[in-house]
Amino acid sequence: MARKNLIEISAPNTGRADTVPAKDTRPIAGFLPQARSGGPVGGITRTLGNITEKMERASDLERQLAEGQTIVEVDPDLIDGSFVTDRLEIDPVELGQLVEQIREHGQQVPILVRPHPEARGRYQVAYGHRRLAAAKELRIKVRAVVRQLTDDQLVVSQGQENSARTNLSYIERALFALRLEQRDFGRDIIMAALGVDKAALSKMLIVMRQVPLALISAIGPAPDIGRRRWLELGERLEGVASEPIVAELSADNSRKMSSDERFQQAMVLAIGKPASTKPTAEPSAISGVPVTFKRTPARATFVFDSKAAPGFDQFVQERLKGLFTEFQQGKET
Repeated sequence: MARKNLIEISAPNTGRADTVPAKDTRPIAGFLPQARSGGPVGGITRTLGNITEKMERASDLERQLAEGQTIVEVDPDLIDGSFVTDRLEIDPVELGQLVEQIREHGQQVPILVRPHPEARGRYQVAYGHRRLAAAKELRIKVRAVVRQLTDDQLVVSQGQENSARTNLSYIERALFALRLEQRDFGRDIIMAALGVDKAALSKMLIVMRQVPLALISAIGPAPDIGRRRWLELGERLEGVASEPIVAELSADNSRKMSSDERFQQAMVLAIGKPASTKPTAEPSAISGVPVTFKRTPARATFVFDSKAAPGFDQFVQERLKGLFTEFQQGKET
């Protein structure tokens, strides 16, 4: 008969030891049974714990995505451009070089996108337009940081990234400033986006008022042309029709030029046009009338000598309507 194991326990209050048989704990076929942990309840608890852990991981991933801490791969066809464009064009040579770099070494720097505010399941890019274009050409997914951004945060991120990489030319930055102003962004947001002070921003907007958008588009980004030259072009264009210059720069032979060369051509064409005619003072045709007039091809300005004839200007002003009516009647007859 098999020998039973005995264990010794102390009986309460007696101080004596009793012996009771213990269960046979020898392994069967090398298998040692595991201790039960409270029956099926323990298994359910462990399952719920696993589910909770997975939910926490998913929540953590969502949080990291919201904070821009995680890089994900996104189909580039799901990504739209920024609602404020900051480029005139993407140089095809530079894009080709970037495509080859990514083909050989992969995309090293992620782009920044936000969930599209108006299209569920789509994204809107803050910066990384060239990398996005390269990924589309390679037909690969683009590595991106997804972050919840307000409109203000998006344009500031967009402008600061491009400023840090010196990726935009002066005129593109000025155009970006104008587009932000047209969308009613405050000057503080525009200055933060471009990393400029109030004086520099004012000069950018002056250029944008002096040089027509059609001419800027015909010239292109002109990466080597800075603020001083653009201001000079704006001054030379004063009083000059820009349409012939735009037509010249849009011709096939000019499109073969680099953008910087087209800017130089615009300067030459602006000089070649007749400068704005400065008004010249001419004596009145009526002898003895204390009035001179300044005439340009577009307008004539009468100048009254208030010292010689005080109140004469007011006298004439009150009769202008009648004079104009008489002039119109004379044309009809």
